[in-house]
Amino acid sequence: MAGTFYRVRCEDCENEQIVFGKASTDVACAVCGTTLARPTGGKASIDHEIVEPVESR
Repeated sequence: MAGTFYRVRCEDCENEQIVFGKASTDVACAVCGTTLARPTGGKASIDHEIVEPVESR
């Protein structure tokens, strides 16, 4: 599976979480439940700050 993982910081609670760049479902923050990323049919729409790319394949 080709794609990139990103470390995303939640703007509400400052939690950092790893998110797949082509997520096929909504990704919620594990701490506060805010939606971090939404699927768009291809690359996910990441709604919060991307800290850094973690891994590319």
